[in-house]
Amino acid sequence: MPRFSARWMVAALLILLVGGAFFFCEYLIYFPTILKCAWPKISHARGEEGIDGRPMDSTVRAMVLSDTHLLGAVGGHWFDKLRREWQMERAFQTALWLLRPEIVFILGDIFDEGKWSSQKHWEDDVRRFHRMFRHSTDTELVVLVGNHDIGFHYEMDWFKLQRFEKVFNASSTRIVTKKGVNFLLVNSVALHGDGCPICQSVEKELIKLSRDLNCSLQNSQSGSGAADSCEGSQLYPPTPPIMLQHYPLYRVSDAGCTGLDAAPPEERHLLFREKYDVLSKEASQRLLQWFKPRLILSGHTHSGCEVLHDNKYPEISVPSFSWRNRNNPSFILASVSPGNYALSKCFLPEESTVIGVYCSAGACMLLLFLAHCLWMKGLLQCLSLCLLGKHKSL
Repeated sequence: MPRFSARWMVAALLILLVGGAFFFCEYLIYFPTILKCAWPKISHARGEEGIDGRPMDSTVRAMVLSDTHLLGAVGGHWFDKLRREWQMERAFQTALWLLRPEIVFILGDIFDEGKWSSQKHWEDDVRRFHRMFRHSTDTELVVLVGNHDIGFHYEMDWFKLQRFEKVFNASSTRIVTKKGVNFLLVNSVALHGDGCPICQSVEKELIKLSRDLNCSLQNSQSGSGAADSCEGSQLYPPTPPIMLQHYPLYRVSDAGCTGLDAAPPEERHLLFREKYDVLSKEASQRLLQWFKPRLILSGHTHSGCEVLHDNKYPEISVPSFSWRNRNNPSFILASVSPGNYALSKCFLPEESTVIGVYCSAGACMLLLFLAHCLWMKGLLQCLSLCLLGKHKSL
């Protein structure tokens, strides 16, 4: 009976250990980590009002992430796909539940193989994306296009771009307005500057949006209507936009980037290639001149960085959201009003922590099993000695 009970006790302990490690690593760990995050508060001058008399406390709570890289059918191993997509799904769903953002932006490279996937594989990738990033009607999800979604400039074509736009039911270059805040979405993949048909179309749309925003500002400042040149323009809230895009604006390297999510020290001094790692100098300057954004948010590099362009245009590079690209993924929490904004960074659980917990659980299981074997061996020896002693006494 003791031997039978000991076996059941060891089995129960092993089940509890395995189940506890699994539940903690796959579900529970996301809650204490994301609970550390909070929406940043915007400081306002007393009595300050926004546009059209709107109170400045009408703040938009925006969650910004980037480079999810859902693996495709060609280069994605099934276990890698399962592991990393589960991590992103649990992180996203936990963040939605705890933080309740009003709008979520994903800054491109949604898919890893959108640039070459067949229609069948594309539909499967889209289905998985909608499952992972499902959300309630209280949250708006806005997706930007990246080079892995439609290909680099030399791989991009109308079919891939329109396929992407059809899935997300929106143009890749547009303005999203919420509570008087203008969010400018830029198809940065098409800013190659070589006059390609898609490039021309995107630049034409950007020029129109720039004119509309400038006319809105003029109309607000003059108070008596815009100039004749603004006739027929669409009016937006008269505030400088927050510009979101996949490619960062031009910078030489990540040498000036610091922080927990910056590129590794050995990579920070590697020179960026224009039109591949970052936008060209010319494209970057055009965007700044056209829109004069109060903030730029970009992705693509998979690492965090803060840059100040021309000493007045701040840019934040948002790291990848996936364990596949970095050990410590993160996302941005932005509190934005028509006249101000505040940002904070929210880190997700590190993959190395999860691996460490599983390894520790495995080591405990092994020790428990060995202890059980040694104990059973000792018990058997004791019983055999007792039986031998009784036999001799007889």
